[in-house]
Amino acid sequence: MGLARFIVDRWSALNYKRAFADPAYKQPSREVFPGAMRTWVPKEDRRRLASYTLFAAYAHNQAWEIASIQDHTDASARREFGDPAMLVASITSHMLGRKQTITVPGAEDAEPSDGTTATPEAQHAADVQEKLRAWAKAEHFSLRLQQSERKAVREGDTIYLLGLDAAKGRPRLSVIDPGFYFPDLPDNAGDSADYPDRIHFAWQVDGDSLTGTKDKLRRLTFELGPIGTRTISATAGPRPERVPAYDMDGITPLMTGGDVYDPGTETISRQYPWNDTPSTITCYLTDAEWDLDDIKGDQDVHTLDYRYATFLTRDDGEVLDHLDLQLDFIPAVHVPNSIPEDGHWGESSLSTLLQLFDELQGTDTDSSQASATTGSPILGIVNPGDKGSSRRGEQKKIRVQPGMVVEMAQGGNIFAVDTSPQLAELRNKTAELQDRLSLNARMPAVALGSIDPTKAPSGFAIDLSYGPMEPLLDSMHLARDDKYSLLFKMVQRLYKAGQHPDWPGPVVDVQLVWGTYKPTDKSAVLEQVSTGVKSGVMSLETGVRLLVEAGYPIDDAGEEIARIQSRQFEAARALADATGSTEAVGDFLGIDINSDPPPPTPVLPPATNPADQQNQGAQGSGGNE
Repeated sequence: MGLARFIVDRWSALNYKRAFADPAYKQPSREVFPGAMRTWVPKEDRRRLASYTLFAAYAHNQAWEIASIQDHTDASARREFGDPAMLVASITSHMLGRKQTITVPGAEDAEPSDGTTATPEAQHAADVQEKLRAWAKAEHFSLRLQQSERKAVREGDTIYLLGLDAAKGRPRLSVIDPGFYFPDLPDNAGDSADYPDRIHFAWQVDGDSLTGTKDKLRRLTFELGPIGTRTISATAGPRPERVPAYDMDGITPLMTGGDVYDPGTETISRQYPWNDTPSTITCYLTDAEWDLDDIKGDQDVHTLDYRYATFLTRDDGEVLDHLDLQLDFIPAVHVPNSIPEDGHWGESSLSTLLQLFDELQGTDTDSSQASATTGSPILGIVNPGDKGSSRRGEQKKIRVQPGMVVEMAQGGNIFAVDTSPQLAELRNKTAELQDRLSLNARMPAVALGSIDPTKAPSGFAIDLSYGPMEPLLDSMHLARDDKYSLLFKMVQRLYKAGQHPDWPGPVVDVQLVWGTYKPTDKSAVLEQVSTGVKSGVMSLETGVRLLVEAGYPIDDAGEEIARIQSRQFEAARALADATGSTEAVGDFLGIDINSDPPPPTPVLPPATNPADQQNQGAQGSGGNE
């Protein structure tokens, strides 16, 4: 009978919290997590939303408030010193590295060092790489990345949402809180290897009694469906909506420009600029509001009745009622913190550590109380004399303060209760729990900043101490690599959808390269690169890459290599001796060298017949005689 109430899922590590899992129904407490238990929230999403609130409370030193509501006691004396927030910040910073770089494979071949001409593919890759980096700078992608990944590490999931801004002429990037995200997974089973065809972003808007507005539910929906005929905005009726557009005869429906109707299959196809073949799928956007009074008890965010919806209008006047975005994909990317076991949801880095945090907070609370008695010790006074008792014969309480003098009768004494041993033991317990936290989180003490580098035996020992963290970061990067590659593909497609003149050519693969997280000895790396390149066991390209990873301020590796080669005159002389080619030397130095002019053809005197020379000699001889 108990097995029916035994739940194992992404959030079952939190079941020890009575507020998170009711003993009878394994559902979150409505009193502690009112947002997760709203009537329009699907039952399968309640535990997920409650976990987001719980993780955020621990990261903001508010776990005492949850304990107070759960136990109906005063928990304000509970001490929380920011251990969860510190762990989230450490994991996030080490996972991202010092610097993240947008790279397009093949872009490094746009400037060949051998003097040959770059291929069109390499030139296109370099052009896309440069434009994506410019887009990332304009959209403050580095800040968005930090904001999003902090949510992913803390809560287990994060969402990116893209939209084409015609006024700014570029795609805009937004980070959505995962608590607003409701994907329509198959059969609501929470198991889908592919991204769903329909997702919602929903949140509740509280009303205002002064203005007379009611509580509302706002829902933004993206869904893929067959391409339909053209629709136009109609705002003259009782509510804004979209209606079919007809020809002048009022009978023939119109199609969007460029669409093709196939009477055989009765489908409409569209050629998207990023596809080789036409597609029959498009993405529809709906943005609507419902009064909470109009939502029935058996409805949730997936099954709301459109008859009671009020559709919102975009700035350009388009009513957001199944508006055709003319995209064959949903412009949203869900990034899990870990590799999903069920195909969709990630796992928070705090999930399995909450009990450790509770133990730490309990020990810190006890240490705080013990330190109070250690700093202001409890005194026992024996035979204080007449001044030690009140008129009623009761023991008079004496307040201990610096410099005070206590007068006692003959034979009197003062005893102090020493609580420092208990305080020392509590501090040892805290150190033990912190070591356990470091072990279970796979974050060594050197990564958490709790070790003195000057006391480390060697730099090699510090490097080895990062060993347990490397598999953790590799797994986190694996869960993210394809997601960010998809994000940058969507950026390219949105540029093409907006017919941006600077984005010709095909959509290419893009990678987000994570920076290094280990502290490096720059002087040691520089010496290693110098020795390796000079002795010929390391190429200049590899050496420059190692310098970039070590943190040297090199913006473009290709330009740095070209600058280095332009000053290597001894190597250029050796190249000239080996090849005899002035052109090769010019390509090596990156300068134009005019080839040596060909030597002039020697002009020889005309050839003469030897017999004539003899006759001329004989005649000369006779004349002399």
